[in-house]
Amino acid sequence: MNKANHPDYQSQLSETRQYWDEESASFDQQPDHGLHDPKIRAAWLKLLESWLPPTPSQVLDMGCGTGSLSLLLAGLGHQVTGIDLSPKMIAQAQAKAAANGQQITFRIMDAAFPQFPLQDFDVLTCRHMLWALADTSQVLQRWVALLKPGGRLILIEGYWHNGGGLHAEEILKALPSTLKDISVHNLSNQPALWGDQVSDERYAIVLKTSSR
Repeated sequence: MNKANHPDYQSQLSETRQYWDEESASFDQQPDHGLHDPKIRAAWLKLLESWLPPTPSQVLDMGCGTGSLSLLLAGLGHQVTGIDLSPKMIAQAQAKAAANGQQITFRIMDAAFPQFPLQDFDVLTCRHMLWALADTSQVLQRWVALLKPGGRLILIEGYWHNGGGLHAEEILKALPSTLKDISVHNLSNQPALWGDQVSDERYAIVLKTSSR
């Protein structure tokens, strides 16, 4: 039996969905979640733009939450699909997109087992969600398989003061060994992204797949 269909996994998934549904009402109160502050929003926009292809691309936003990054990606001219396990998060994301006149596809989906054709996207983004998934290396293999040749995977993660998260080295070790074009970017020293100074580990890992 595929793990995704195992009763124990489905039970855990249901509990996780309920948790994030309950968190959805207050989720955007965090400065880097809601991006209500124009300065914080501009900082994230500049950062994403520096990593994305220069021409419009098909982008999959993994664990999109309330859609804040999805809207930034669409605003840069990309065709965006956002997925999240929480129906209430997705409902907020859809409402945001409609209010901003953005054409974004949002779907309720388990990011650990994304249901898309292989090599379907130019870019995959994920912010602060990979750490919450089991079997990191297997998840990353599935994600990389969704990228077209020359595609990009942008992982924004951290290891926080409460003990949650992943160290950058853990993700680097979990990436498929065939990937060579990988860069790590320190985000702890960029308070404009978070609304204040931070002392924990925050970073981005950006990789490109082979063009062949």
